[in-house]
Formats: sequence, structure tokens, C-alpha cells
Amino acid sequence: MGDAGVAAMPINLDLRSPESIKAAFGNALQAKGRIDVLVNNAGITRDGLAVRMKAADWDAVLRTNLDGTFQAIQQVLPGMMRNRWGRIINISSVVGQAGSAGQVNYAASKAGLIGMTKSLAQEVGSRGITVNVVSPGYIATDMTKDLPEERKQKILAAIPLQRIGTPEDVAAAVGFLASEEAGYITGHVLAVNGGMYM
Repeated sequence: MGDAGVAAMPINLDLRSPESIKAAFGNALQAKGRIDVLVNNAGITRDGLAVRMKAADWDAVLRTNLDGTFQAIQQVLPGMMRNRWGRIINISSVVGQAGSAGQVNYAASKAGLIGMTKSLAQEVGSRGITVNVVSPGYIATDMTKDLPEERKQKILAAIPLQRIGTPEDVAAAVGFLASEEAGYITGHVLAVNGGMYM
């Protein structure tokens, strides 16, 4: 049992595979009966300058970060529409808003999530479903821990709050957007970046 008194049910899936996504959500629905909240948090990077970027690196990032998110959303929409209630929260990135040299594929995928969110919010709002984005800045995670120290210091200097974000900072934003209190917020991009991009 988790802190909220809910038993977690881990399910493996491959966001590059529509079949894997369909099977995973089918298993979750069979076990739980319904899905009320979907947080699309998976993401990968394959950084490199655009002039030398391999097609495989472009495809892997877009397929995982953008296509996989869309396919996951398609699995939960019918039930949320039937229930006339749902929360979809897509995790973008400050890079999807501000760009970043050497990350054209990642930036495109994360900017795409913002456009997808705003369009979907307009489609499903009448069914009681909200669709929002949390856009983290520099957060202490496995994805950022291997950055060179010089790069970390440069990023830190660009953050008005003068600290690196934590996973808990992001989780609090997600928790709010998933709650009843956020029921009149949709199509919104909630930046969790310490002021790094405004």
C-alpha cells in the first residue's frame, strides 16, 4: 500500500510499441476497472547537433516522447469520456519552451506535447476532462546527473531561485493538476523551473 492507501501495480511497457502500450493499459483497466488520471512522464534524450543528427536518434526521441504519449492518451480517453471526468498531465520541459542547442529532437518532442495538450484540452473539456502540461526546468534526476560540472554551474546561474529543482517540486505540481482543486484549469502550461524561463 502506498501513502494514499492505494496499492501500486507496476506494469512494464515500451512507449515505442503501440502493441505494448495497448496491452499495458488493457491489463491496468482489467485490474483496476478505470483510469482517472494519466501522467505522461516518460522521456529520453539522444542529444547531438542537428547537422550530424542520425535519423535513428530523431526517430527514437519523437517516437518515445511524443508518439508514445499520444498513444497512451488514446487508451484512456474512451473511459474518461464515458465517466465524464479525467485528468491528463503531460510532462514537457523548459527545453520545449526555450530551446536548447544540441537538442532539436528533444525540444521538438517536448514542444509538441504543449501543442497536443492545448488541442486536446479543447476537444475533451466538455466531457469534464482537463489536459495540462507541467514543464520542469533543471531538476535533479538521473537524466541530469551526468551533465558536466561547468554546464551545471551555467544552468544554476540562470535560475533566479538559485537552486536546482527536486522531483518533489514536480510531483507537487502534478498532484495539484490531478486534484479537484484544479478542475477549472485546462490547456495550461505550469512551469516548474525556478524562474529559469518566464
